[in-house]
Amino acid sequence: MPDWLYDAGPDGLLVFLFVTLILGGLGAFVSGRAIAQTWRPLWHVPVYMLALAAAVRFIHFAIFGEVLFSLRNYAVDLAVLTLLAVAGFRAMRSRQMLDQYGWLPAADRPGG
Repeated sequence: MPDWLYDAGPDGLLVFLFVTLILGGLGAFVSGRAIAQTWRPLWHVPVYMLALAAAVRFIHFAIFGEVLFSLRNYAVDLAVLTLLAVAGFRAMRSRQMLDQYGWLPAADRPGG
């Protein structure tokens, strides 16, 4: 991982993949699905991801000794988590729309 993108130690890429993509990413995907499942709007996703990105930053700090207050690292974590949460949101919302409006022809469905 380039230093200009993300400050990390010697095992930075592995730690990033494990903590941000696997642990945080799964949490973000499930959070996005939960937000959609309760019929809340998409703008709720980034609000929830602010807190999840802070938790991911804390795991990086507490377990792997990385810098806690790094705006650049927080922004990268936030961007990755938000993308995964939006993917979960869109997957659930598509399923909801298909269940709700499955009787409509595809051209007449909302968003279709």
